[in-house]
Amino acid sequence: MDTLAEAVLSGAAPEELGRLPLPQVFPAAHLRAADVGIFDGASDRDVRRSLHVGPVPMPRLAPDEVVLAVMASSINYNTVWSAMFEPISTFTALRRFARQGGYAARHDLPHQIVGSDAVGVVVRVGDGVRHWNVGDHAMVSPAYVDDQDPGAHADGMMGPEGRAWGYETNFGGLAHYTVVRASQLVPKPPHLTWEEAASLTLCAGTAYRMLVSDRGAQIKQGDVVLVWGATGGLGGFAVQMVKNGGGVAVGVVSSERKAQILREQGCDVVIDRREIGMGDGPEATVDAIELGKRLGRRIRAELGEDPRVAFDYVGRATFGTSVHVVRRGGVVVTCGSSTGYQHQYDNRYLWMNLKRVIGSHIANLQEQWDTARLFRQGGLVPILTDVYPLAETGEALRLVQTNRHVGKVGVLCLAPHEGLGVTDQEARERIGVGRLTSWRRYASTARV
Repeated sequence: MDTLAEAVLSGAAPEELGRLPLPQVFPAAHLRAADVGIFDGASDRDVRRSLHVGPVPMPRLAPDEVVLAVMASSINYNTVWSAMFEPISTFTALRRFARQGGYAARHDLPHQIVGSDAVGVVVRVGDGVRHWNVGDHAMVSPAYVDDQDPGAHADGMMGPEGRAWGYETNFGGLAHYTVVRASQLVPKPPHLTWEEAASLTLCAGTAYRMLVSDRGAQIKQGDVVLVWGATGGLGGFAVQMVKNGGGVAVGVVSSERKAQILREQGCDVVIDRREIGMGDGPEATVDAIELGKRLGRRIRAELGEDPRVAFDYVGRATFGTSVHVVRRGGVVVTCGSSTGYQHQYDNRYLWMNLKRVIGSHIANLQEQWDTARLFRQGGLVPILTDVYPLAETGEALRLVQTNRHVGKVGVLCLAPHEGLGVTDQEARERIGVGRLTSWRRYASTARV
């Protein structure tokens, strides 16, 4: 381990961290451009074949960036896409970004450091950085916003040059170090461990924008919200946000084990999708309208009304049903398509019932800060289940690729073991250690 990393782990003062040199190379989970095409003709795009962990060079620091010593990161499905080189190779996105010139040119390399979540200690700040200092503890928002883009000044996510950090950019979070724009930083909740905080920004921030923000569904007290995949990274946070905002959460899952998890976590209505004939085999082809009717009857039997909002990141397998099942004037808010991008739905149920579809992507910086505030207050808690060391990132990624996990899967980077990083033990005890760690009992090794 390099001397700067050792100083970070020993809790060295900011003055000492600033004096120590950055390492020229550091360990990182990365992809190689030379591997594009290795899955051609393969029936199983096993991401363990394409994901490498090894030394990479330290990138040059831009004036508006910081270097973060990454204590922990987590797995998101976009890293699965990257490692499968689907729907396209992300090296294509890096080359496109590099054509802007200047510091953007650094991103076009024969390797890509992946990962869209991170938390750690600031160890360098660029000359243009004003509000962050060496020694600060920060989480990273994955919204890589171009502050010279006019659209970004109305809403950071509306700038056409915005990117998903660690997916459409290089130098992601699954590494000992990362370089990020100062406009990506969010204060780390002091009562959380490194691995807990590393599991928040992408999924929780995305769920906040979809459900709470005025750019999303703007849920309110009493709203019935349908959440597909309610024990996943996005769905687990969505259920919490619905409950924290006074709404009624209806969670749909794919097994009795996941249904039991939702019940334990206080979801109001829990539906195993097999109850309505929606499975992974031939049943999955049941007409979306018929599924919508079955699902609607099930929800009305429990609550006496249809959902106002459908929280849908599953995509092709669920979207048509979402459009059908929300009430008149209801909203389908979508941020992804894990089962496929080509959606089909009956437009009569959209236009004649005055429903809306809202596309949502990540979250702007204010939304990320607002989300972090909810964690600091204790209204939201991490949904971290499994934790892997950086050296085993391939196994962590495979766990997510094969959908054998629930919640969020964390990765320790510089942190030598779990449980570190808490700087407000009193708040941790007030919120409740048992509540903060309640999802850990659902780790994949503990499941049947």
